[in-house]
Amino acid sequence: MSKQVADQIVDILVENGVKRIYAVTGDSLNHLNDAVRRNGKIKWIHVRHEEAGAYAAAAEAELEGLACCAGSCGPGHVHLINGMYDAHRSGVPLLVIASTIQTSEFGMDYFQGTNTIKLFDDCSCYNQVATTAAQLPRMLQTAIQHAIHQKGVAVLGLPGDVSALPAEEGLTAMHNYRCDPVLRPSDAELKKLASLLNDYPKIAIYCGIGAGDAHDEVIALASRLKAPIGYSFRGKMGMQYDNPFEVGMTGLLGLPSAYHSMHEADVIVLLGTDFPYAPFIPINKTIIQIDEKPERLGRRAKLELGLCGKIRDTMVALLPMIENKSDDSFLKAQLNLYEKVKTHLQTYVQNNGSEDMIQPEYVAATIDKLAADNAIFTVDTGMCCVWGARYIHATGQRKMLGSFNHGSMANAMPMAIGAALCNPGRQVIAFCGDGGLSMLLGDLATIQQYRLPIKLIVFNNRALGMVKLEMQVEGLPDNEIDMVNPDFALVAQAMGFRGLTVHHPFEVNPALAAALREEGPVLINIMTNPEALAMPPSIEWAQVRGYALSMSKMILGGRMDDVWESVKANYRHIEEVI
Repeated sequence: MSKQVADQIVDILVENGVKRIYAVTGDSLNHLNDAVRRNGKIKWIHVRHEEAGAYAAAAEAELEGLACCAGSCGPGHVHLINGMYDAHRSGVPLLVIASTIQTSEFGMDYFQGTNTIKLFDDCSCYNQVATTAAQLPRMLQTAIQHAIHQKGVAVLGLPGDVSALPAEEGLTAMHNYRCDPVLRPSDAELKKLASLLNDYPKIAIYCGIGAGDAHDEVIALASRLKAPIGYSFRGKMGMQYDNPFEVGMTGLLGLPSAYHSMHEADVIVLLGTDFPYAPFIPINKTIIQIDEKPERLGRRAKLELGLCGKIRDTMVALLPMIENKSDDSFLKAQLNLYEKVKTHLQTYVQNNGSEDMIQPEYVAATIDKLAADNAIFTVDTGMCCVWGARYIHATGQRKMLGSFNHGSMANAMPMAIGAALCNPGRQVIAFCGDGGLSMLLGDLATIQQYRLPIKLIVFNNRALGMVKLEMQVEGLPDNEIDMVNPDFALVAQAMGFRGLTVHHPFEVNPALAAALREEGPVLINIMTNPEALAMPPSIEWAQVRGYALSMSKMILGGRMDDVWESVKANYRHIEEVI
């Protein structure tokens, strides 16, 4: 049997280090599936929903540098889109093979036909359809290079009839080039930057994921400038550990200490962050931003100086030009505030709740103590992000994945699938909201099918918690946010692996410890306090007024018991931020 295009695709994927294709097979994907089977060097991961496959592949891409998912005609394409958007907005290199109807049916409104160019245009950096065997190898190589170097999603449209054609050898390279150039501002720009940093007494540093590989250099800069270091959620794992200058996060999930340090500083230095929440950035400060993507400069705040460069390369060149400041009073004040904030956070750990009202903060803090130093955490969008952001600590080896840019529900469980497959033997812990887990519940079967030792922690608050907070601060009584859930522990058992429900705070530690010791997958359904809400580090009077207004409306509507439980659970949050 001569080599088919499908075989050639698999060979190129193997050559480029791809180890898995996450997909639901069928129809136009069947030749590729069979080529994977015959090759033996790559694995077809049979997910139950293409969205889960895209999320799993995105997690693998973030951890490993390149991954692949696929979807067949029509509905399979549409199912992929949410995970593709998440990957593209997160800047991870993901290859998507979108198999399509036969070329002879293009433009004929054929069954399950979709225009992949239009469909995927907004969530990709490369998006083309191969219609001949001669095109395929060059287009696949180009797609991979786009994904790696533009850090985004590359889509290869693959008609079913093309995948079965005899392969034609490509004229170009069939492996990728993982270039690592030095990228920093010019000498003149660095001199201007150094002058600003040397002249001002109070400087705050704020880091995103782009500063993750510059941990030591950023700390060296902070040491000379006597500057506190805050960070974004995506920057947390790279900057929090072994950092005597850290003051936590700011933003919707952050802490007052980081917010305060930025607003009290003379100069704010934004390193490798595209932090989206402009209301948390002061408008009357001197702001400097450095990013390897210059199109990001100045789109969140007015800048005194915007520079293009990788953070590590820039820090290495800048440090010899920075004077060692002697006055550390500003730094000490911010660190002292941070200590008070951390003490306050422990209130919710010590007061750990009651039957079926377990404080989620206590759950997260317990996981933090029990988890391995190199554990991988995935967090659902919503309140799970809050608990992960505030209570899981970096070690320099831990990773945390989430839908931090796209903000989609249901990401934690499928991301854990990708993380577990590419990191066998490493702890993978998913913080699942009951709402998020419900969306893609079927892929619990994928976890069982591949016996992935994922620990699924369900923060079961029987509500859409973040939506509840959003409504209340806008003065709206919460409505239709409650969830009537199945017994998630029984669902896990029905899928074939261990599931248990935790009703009391005293059960939390032993249940989590036992789950982490178990070799296979475990789901722990923890009945958390539905009234546990987390206010942002800075709250406007309008939001306080809105919260009070929503409580008043609930009282007038006869929901006095709900109001009382909400106030009891959250008065400490409100006290913290006003």
